[in-house]
Amino acid sequence: MSEFMVISTFKPGTDMSDVMKVVEEEKLKVKELQAAGRMGQIFLAVPQGKVFINLDAEDAVAAEAAVKELPMSAWWDLEVFTLSGKA
Repeated sequence: MSEFMVISTFKPGTDMSDVMKVVEEEKLKVKELQAAGRMGQIFLAVPQGKVFINLDAEDAVAAEAAVKELPMSAWWDLEVFTLSGKA
């Protein structure tokens, strides 16, 4: 397993009222993925329209696949980074 950071950026033109409709569904899915050990902490940078998601996965493809299970991922462009260690 490797550690990844997925930076999720809301796509231009995203209607945030649509996003808000899935907040409760999103929270439930996050808890499910965290309980399964597939997702770690999530950090929001609301003014910049970004979500930072920490994950442990076999590879970058698996990390991205886990994030794509989240309802809000429909509105995100994703960047996946392998983390090499903690400072």
